[in-house]
Order: sequence, then C-alpha cells, then structure tokens
Amino acid sequence: MEENTQTVNTFNQPEQQPTQQYPGENKLTPDQLRQQAQEQLQAQNWSQAILYFSELSKQDEEDKEALIGLATALDAMGDYEALLETARRMLETALNSAQGLAFKARALQKLERISEATIANDQALLLDTNLPLAWLNRSGLQLLQQRFPEALRSAQRAVTLAPDDARTWANQGVALLNFNRLNEALENFSKALELDPQNLFVLQMKGEILCRLGRMQEVIAVTREALLMHPGHTPSLIQAVQALRSLEMYDALKEVARELIAQVPDNLFAWENYMRAWRGLGLYEEASETLDQLLQLDPDSVRFWTLKADTLFRLERYREAARCSEQALRLDMEYAPARRLREKALKQMYQKREKAVLHTVNPQS
Repeated sequence: MEENTQTVNTFNQPEQQPTQQYPGENKLTPDQLRQQAQEQLQAQNWSQAILYFSELSKQDEEDKEALIGLATALDAMGDYEALLETARRMLETALNSAQGLAFKARALQKLERISEATIANDQALLLDTNLPLAWLNRSGLQLLQQRFPEALRSAQRAVTLAPDDARTWANQGVALLNFNRLNEALENFSKALELDPQNLFVLQMKGEILCRLGRMQEVIAVTREALLMHPGHTPSLIQAVQALRSLEMYDALKEVARELIAQVPDNLFAWENYMRAWRGLGLYEEASETLDQLLQLDPDSVRFWTLKADTLFRLERYREAARCSEQALRLDMEYAPARRLREKALKQMYQKREKAVLHTVNPQS
C-alpha cells in the first residue's frame, strides 16, 4: 500500500533527472561503471543509477548484480512496465531466480494484475522464504485483497527481514490501521518517515491518523511538510482544511480552502470550508457570495439553503432570508433550523415594517 505514491514522490524531484552524459559515452571501465551505479543507487539518484546499470547489463546480459540494481531503481522510479521487462530478463538468465520472481510480482501488482502477481510472488517465496521483497509484496497484495490479519503477519515478517526499508513499516502501519490500532499505526508511519522523510503516502497516512486522534496542531505540521514537497497535493490540502477549521484558524482556512478550490473547482467540501472561513471571520457578504456558488453545485441541499438564510439574516436582509428558509422547507418540511430561521426572519421583517410605518406617521419619534 506504500507503493501508490512512490511514482509521485520520485517523478516530482527534478534533482533526480539525468544531468550527466550517458555512461557509455564516458568510456568507463566495467568496474568504474559498477562503482558509479552503486553510488547513484545509494544516493537515491534513480535515473542516473538506471543509466549505469543499463549500460552494465548491455555489456553482460547475464550480469545478475546489474539487473537487480536496475530493477531496484526502476521500482523506486515507478516505471513498472520497464521493471516487468527487467524481471523477465532476470528469469531468462536464471529461471528459478527468487529475486526475479519477486520483482516480476511487484511490477504485476503495480500494473493491477493481482492474480498474476500473487502467483509469481508465491513462487518467489517457495524458492526463498527469507526474501524481504517477497514478504513486502505479499503484505501489499493481502492489503489490496482486504485480508488484514494475513497482511499484518506478512508485514511483520517483512519488517523483521528488512527493518531499514520504509515500505515494510508503511505496510505494517496500514494493516494496523485497519484494526483501528491507531497509536501503533502512527508509530509505524513515524518510523517509515525516519527512513524515507519524503514519502508522500506515509505523510498522508500519518495526517489521517492524527486527524482521527484529534491532534490537529500536529496535522498542520504534517500537511505543511507534505505541501512544501508537493504543492497542490489534494489529500494534504483536505487534511489541512479539516485541521484549520477544527482549530478555528479562519484566515489560514480561507487561504488553504481557496488553494483546494483551485485543485478541485467543483468540490463541495472545498467551497463549504471557504464559506465557513468567511463566516468565521465575520465577513458575511463574502460568505453569501460563496453560498451562491455552493447552491449552483448542489441546489437541493437543505443545509446550504439554511446557511444562506442564516447568512442573509446576519446581514439584516430579512426578506431574502425568509425566502431562502422557505426554499429549504420546500425541500424538507421537517428541517427545524430552517423553520426557526423563517420565523425569526419574518418576525424581523414585521418589526422593521412597523418601525417604518411609525416613522412615516410620526417622523420625530
């Protein structure tokens, strides 16, 4: 489950794009190529690692180390079609390669070919019961299949075998989350972030748990970190909006909700919180205009018509408030807030009219 964000995470890092000449043009020796490839892999410069490992595998098609390095970098880059082809090359070289089968399973899983992935991964585990990637794959596949008890056991095994792999902790966190073991899941996601601070999926999951636990100040910190790395990331903006509204930080809520609207223009959640920010700031004219947009998106919402009536009432536009509350009641005659607003608006209308009549009769009163 950690995996769905790896592509986003890597492709949005321009510093990882190729900046050097193709390694074959530099006339490096095989040993130099191998050293450069491993250095780029350790530095997580995936695209450069792919270039060096590709050159090595061209020079020797049976170079197992080069194929494994190439597959590792392709996996991190999220290039699963190329990963699948590389895994096939590994299996052509060694038919019973557990590593090749595990990479094949991973590529198939990401390409949503779940049955094929499960078969390949089971074969990998038959050949090597201690292969970390195969246990990572198994936990991910079981999570996708909603087999949560098995997924937790597989994730625990993956963590034991590969404690330095952020993905194993992430999968264990997702499994624990599905048992509502929130604090344990949070610990796992925090551990994953120690190992991979830029993992957007894990940041998102950590934010979700903190929201559930009501730790909204921490949610703001997590979403700020995510948005600094990935501006406009919709799930992080949604979490930030939830936290800011809960903390009644209306100035910030207004700005974040506006940014969310820019990402998802027809999203009711975004527009409603934009309106809530204006109301929280006491700016009812702006709130009323925003409610017009909400009612265009959802004209049959009793709640939005009632909020429109309430906003107009606060602006002392009682006749319009009465009309909006009547519209709400046409949609739901039993909706008590609309009924109360209608009564209040009519009462204020009549009082205002009486004052106007008295003023006409006795202008000095």
